Amino acid sequence: MNTRFRRAAFAVAASAMAVSLAACGSAKESGDKTKPSGSAVKGDAITVGLLLPENQTARYEKFDQPLIEAKVKELTGGKGKVVYANAKQDATTQNSQVDTMITNKVNVLIVDAVDSKAIAGSIKKAKDAGIPVVAYDRLAEGPIDAYTSFDNEEVGKVQGKALLEALGDKAKSGDIVMMNGSVTDPNAALFKKGAHSELDGKVTVGKEYDTKEWKPENANANMEAAISALGKDKIVGVYSANDGMAGGIITALKSAGVNPLPPVTGQDAELAGVQRIVAGDQFMSVYKPYAPEATAAAEMAVALAKGEKLDSVAKSTVDSPTTKAVPSVLVPVVSLTKDNIKDTVVKDGVYTVAEICAGKYADACAKLGLK
Repeated sequence: MNTRFRRAAFAVAASAMAVSLAACGSAKESGDKTKPSGSAVKGDAITVGLLLPENQTARYEKFDQPLIEAKVKELTGGKGKVVYANAKQDATTQNSQVDTMITNKVNVLIVDAVDSKAIAGSIKKAKDAGIPVVAYDRLAEGPIDAYTSFDNEEVGKVQGKALLEALGDKAKSGDIVMMNGSVTDPNAALFKKGAHSELDGKVTVGKEYDTKEWKPENANANMEAAISALGKDKIVGVYSANDGMAGGIITALKSAGVNPLPPVTGQDAELAGVQRIVAGDQFMSVYKPYAPEATAAAEMAVALAKGEKLDSVAKSTVDSPTTKAVPSVLVPVVSLTKDNIKDTVVKDGVYTVAEICAGKYADACAKLGLK
């Protein structure tokens, strides 16, 4: 793992256990202390199957994968290993990847589902084979043993509040465009719910889209359609559920000659998103400290592989549509704006100032005092 990710892992991981003690959102106190089903492994020589959903969003392979691998290695004294697969946004591919992991007899699975419903059958296959499953970042359906993510409804609330802050007294002077995530991602529905809870009644939503596969190019096309329908001078703000889509949205706005740009939200604190914030093209992102989430997933996976209880890690539970009282860790989030870049992603070692301020961003960084 490169220096940046090692730095991020250890700078933030120290707070992971403290974070995991807090019950957030819809979490309930867990009273279930039973051991999970599955075949326990003696010793540290475990194999963890890690399945991530896509590579359109930079976070998964730049942050989640190396952080989980590092924590599994730490927890097992270097004896445990992680076998990794990325579904590239294809649910059928991910189901096949689960089948391969089962055939190869991994001891536990960490699964970030492409499609939370479509994965349910594969999770049942894993359970039937004695392989426990940790749902990661998205609440997969089926008989999962544990779950870790961020407080996803709160993410939407943070975005909605930030957009209202940026709009001020102009909130009802025109139309808002809402660019939600993919309907196959249960988190997208929670982001949308949280955002609407803040925005409804305070803004006029002129156009709203559920963006297929979270792809920036689909958000770009949707934004072009919104500009055509509403008029470029009528759009006062854009709710974008993540940074990748924000990039496509901003490209569409600039191509249409919108100047000045309306405030645009985001999520994931991707480097390109942070740079757009520095440049003034994007108003905010949601910084989600990946190390605590990755730490919790690794801790639960290692415990499950060994047949140990989860109560030392998961202090709360959530209900999925198919499984009740799933031991869970929900991690708080932070609104990232130009005012706190240094105290968030730089302080936590996610990016260096040199990375953020490279090339054309140097002057804008200097104006913000990023040195």
